Amino acid sequence: MGIVGDSLDRAGEPHFTRPAPKSPGAQMRYLVKQHKGSTKQVAALLGISQRTVERYVKNQIKTPKAALADRLAGEVRRRWQPLVRKRARDKAAKHSGLVIETRARFGFTAAPGTTDDGRMRRITQHLPPQYAGRLLAAQDAGASEAELQRVVAEGLQEVYFKDGGGRADGLLVEFTDIDYVELNF
Repeated sequence: MGIVGDSLDRAGEPHFTRPAPKSPGAQMRYLVKQHKGSTKQVAALLGISQRTVERYVKNQIKTPKAALADRLAGEVRRRWQPLVRKRARDKAAKHSGLVIETRARFGFTAAPGTTDDGRMRRITQHLPPQYAGRLLAAQDAGASEAELQRVVAEGLQEVYFKDGGGRADGLLVEFTDIDYVELNF
């Protein structure tokens, strides 16, 4: 995934009702359970041998290398409490919207006589449910990172820069050089 897609995945984490497994052995047992007991599938998912997975499950290995620890924690987070995550996403898409905090370069295409030079801006803005719903639906449909960024740019264009249609008619926003994006439901 990209920066926006990863941020959308992380946005559901504060809504978890229980903490995810912390130890490598517990994380590995959780993934094996998710794959219906297949240590072979978990090994392929993590890029390690089946025997290594079995050793983690039995707590014979307790400390993974940093790269494996990151992959393992990421796969567990991605699968942890899917119904809780779905409820939070549905609420954001239908009722509450989402809050975006970003630092990126914003350039503009506007009427003659105005500046269209891009500049770095740090923006924190609430996006209403219509844009949150479009963004989440695009992610669920497997949209590329560029498409997700385009939806975010349209939302910021309408809500932040055009103030809901109250100013800057005809303004088109370019959302590039993203330093970071944090999305919260």
